[in-house]
Amino acid sequence: MELPGGVVVWAITHHDTLQELLADPRVGKNPQLWSTFTEGRLPQGWPLLNFVTVPGMVTADGDHHRRLRGLVTQAFTPRRIAELQPAVEARTVALLDRVAELEGEFDLREHFAYPLPMQVIGELLGLPEKQQDELHELSNTLVSSSATPEAAVAAQQGLHALLASVVAGKRAEPGDDLTTDLIAARESEDRLSEQELVGTLLLMLVAGHETTLNLITNAVRALLAHPEQLRLVLDGGQPWSAVVEETLRYDSPVGQFPLRYAIEDIPVGDVVIPRGEALIASYAAAGRDSGHHPDADRFDITRRPNRHLSLGHGPHFCLGSGLARLEAETALRFLFERFPGLALAEGAASEPIGSFISNSVQTLRVTR
Repeated sequence: MELPGGVVVWAITHHDTLQELLADPRVGKNPQLWSTFTEGRLPQGWPLLNFVTVPGMVTADGDHHRRLRGLVTQAFTPRRIAELQPAVEARTVALLDRVAELEGEFDLREHFAYPLPMQVIGELLGLPEKQQDELHELSNTLVSSSATPEAAVAAQQGLHALLASVVAGKRAEPGDDLTTDLIAARESEDRLSEQELVGTLLLMLVAGHETTLNLITNAVRALLAHPEQLRLVLDGGQPWSAVVEETLRYDSPVGQFPLRYAIEDIPVGDVVIPRGEALIASYAAAGRDSGHHPDADRFDITRRPNRHLSLGHGPHFCLGSGLARLEAETALRFLFERFPGLALAEGAASEPIGSFISNSVQTLRVTR
């Protein structure tokens, strides 16, 4: 598979193969394992460079990864997620009150699917509300496949600068948030570097709202396109959790995620992935693998079992999966209870996001 800039990688598209490789100790996340990177063969201003080099969990292996992951695990325990439920519900109600004031057709992605996860992760990290929209725009550019090299570099620099300013603010005025906790780990326990601190916040920001934004958007879109499935859940025949799991499989919010690297030659079927070459996890393709999911192109919330890989697998399984599920289930339940007549706007276009990483549509125009 050729990525932007002519960078060639191996795309892992079948469910079983992807599951095996995500947990394979012969596959690593440290960019120093990638010959294209270490030999200086990446093009200048490569738009995905930040995914390769950002210090933090997403580029760490082994004990290093476990150390960084352990610093934020307590924020995402089942108990902590349950404690967040009232706040998520309150924010959902407040956003739907604002949606109720909109007239005619409107973009549900902009007015509901985006602000909910952004507000939740913003509160969890202690991000100033006035900076959240800017952070979102910069993260959009970061995951874009069509950004110019100049725009990609500017987005990386802008995100790091904004998050560094958040850290400086929390040092001056600590709060009851994850950023303050990470600063304490940095300064009193010396458990992570300054770069790792900012890199961890960057990962939490992007993963904590972009994926859930897409999940909510994709779920609403699928339900409105399949009214018989929506009726099943509205009549109580299926839980909202079934909608979330089937959306994760059918229309994964993360299309493909870069990158992993072969630590040694890895035979896969009748080919060999050579040592030092890169792999990309194709979650959306794995969800439509008919060899694993019967009738894979059909949206079916009654599908059992529904074992997908859209939240990852192995040591890098999505740390915030519980929070994403809580937000999506709450958003869908409250949305359709409040607006049972919700429908796709007539002639509404569904242009995909210009990204092979973030998988959704640019707008979701609906009527009440």
